[in-house]
Amino acid sequence: MKNLIITGILSISLVSCGGGDKKEKSKMADDLNPLFDSYKEQFIVNLWKVYPGWASSQGYHKYDSVLTVPDAAERINEIDFVKANLDSLKAINIGGLSDNNKTDYHMIENQLQSTIWSLTEEKSWEWNPSVYNISEGFASILNENYDTLPKRLHSFYVKMANIPAYYEAAKANIKNPTIEHTQLAIEQNQGGLSVFDADLNAAMDKAKLKRVEREKFEVRAMQAKKAINDYATWLKNMKNDSPRSFRLGKELYAKKFEYDIQSGYSVDVIYEKALAHKKELHEKMFALADKYWIKYFDKTPKPADKLEEIKKVIDKISETHVKPEEFQSAISEQLPVLIKFIKDKDLIYIDPSKPLVVRKEPGYMAGVAGASISAPGPYDKNGNTYYNVGSLEGMPKDKAESYLREYNKYILQILNIHEAIPGHYTQLVYSNQSPSLIKSLFGNNAMIEGWAVYTERMMLENGYGNNEDEMWLMYYKWNLRSTCNTILDYSVHTKNMSKEEAMHLLIDEAFQEKTEAENKWRRVSVTQVQLCCYFTGYTEIYDFREDLKKQMGDKFNLKKFHEKFLSYGSAPVKYIKDLMLADLKETDK
Repeated sequence: MKNLIITGILSISLVSCGGGDKKEKSKMADDLNPLFDSYKEQFIVNLWKVYPGWASSQGYHKYDSVLTVPDAAERINEIDFVKANLDSLKAINIGGLSDNNKTDYHMIENQLQSTIWSLTEEKSWEWNPSVYNISEGFASILNENYDTLPKRLHSFYVKMANIPAYYEAAKANIKNPTIEHTQLAIEQNQGGLSVFDADLNAAMDKAKLKRVEREKFEVRAMQAKKAINDYATWLKNMKNDSPRSFRLGKELYAKKFEYDIQSGYSVDVIYEKALAHKKELHEKMFALADKYWIKYFDKTPKPADKLEEIKKVIDKISETHVKPEEFQSAISEQLPVLIKFIKDKDLIYIDPSKPLVVRKEPGYMAGVAGASISAPGPYDKNGNTYYNVGSLEGMPKDKAESYLREYNKYILQILNIHEAIPGHYTQLVYSNQSPSLIKSLFGNNAMIEGWAVYTERMMLENGYGNNEDEMWLMYYKWNLRSTCNTILDYSVHTKNMSKEEAMHLLIDEAFQEKTEAENKWRRVSVTQVQLCCYFTGYTEIYDFREDLKKQMGDKFNLKKFHEKFLSYGSAPVKYIKDLMLADLKETDK
């Protein structure tokens, strides 16, 4: 796996930089950057050979027909790849790299170290059956337009051949899985069956395949559906007398936070910051609720408890929401309003040529988040970005009402800011334009989610919602949600928080509807650390912006800050901060 030639050159450069005069050392340092750029290019070429599914998701379609079987041999292959490239990095004199390349170095190193930790210590491939799900990769082949439909169908057909072996390997890997991840795996895999049924049939109809060719597809599709159904049935019938707890535990949690978040703060510091921020939000919310008590409740006596007063006002405002059948269309209709506001206020450039498609959330994605973005990778910059909206179809009337109260008139707008404009959709378009492929490919979740949370406050600060107190109150509730995500995740996985305690936090202290709280409990039981991304990234971005405003004074320009910040791709905030400060310092010279 080693790129021996590049490693050798870098080693020579490292040795050569050890002596000679300053001029010679500077020359060798300058020469090291193009060598490191060559290493990165070859590293990515090799990366896609090991992870063809990841390559496809990023718009690199050379290996679309390859489905890797996740068996023991493949894990050894991964570990060999990781160790070889960690050895290559050790040969590089990081001090001789540019600031941008130093960041790429750290991001590659973190990715490699995280991978080997995940495979050898976390070992979720043993206890999380939901990591085995092939539907999304196959669905992307049908849904995207990067090549002609016949060519994409050919990749689909070839790739299907390995599906039975894939699920047999999954069965061999699984040992005392968690109950929660087992249930999720059953639900999501069965939810993806339509990809090999209705979706594939529609694509074959569109491509007008000949009968003989179509029959070949149907045979493999039948084998694929059988393998998926067999896996789900196997999980349902599994005897698991000692299931692993879904809780990660303090030691593993801290390490996962370190690798996944890459924050300038430790997980314990972030937890304490979240607790303090929750208290601040409660004070702001009480001031608004108390101000408007008479408007909504006339002369009804106020509750003695501040949180109860806040909750009653929020409950009243939440009665204004769309109808269940209008939920998705309401989201689509709000997006042009957001774009116009951003243009009028000159907050950030939004490329009108990058398509955003609102769609019903696919079945293979169900059970984790009610709304999400599926963005094209840097190799497919003009591909569709999908805004996945959870369906209310078939939901009991009381649950649907609870869900719509949670996403009421005001919060639905904040959700669209977060998920779409200028949140995830906008940031990921910028990320794909980053000159550093590493920063785009190894996107940092805390930066990505943090940006989306930051834009919610930024939009209201600039007058979105006409500064209505109701909008601010609902924003504080929404921001409290991000804050309590961290408190919940940390407490559940490291402090054994019970479901009852979690419900108290989410319903009584974060003012969430019961359906939302129940969904969040499920989410925290099948994910780890991800819920910390929102508050951590938001805190780092907002604090950085405020510090920069103080430093620059009248020279600070919000639009320039946004576009400069996003120009570095999806790098961790701590690295973007260093790069921006270095660039600003250079500009001032």
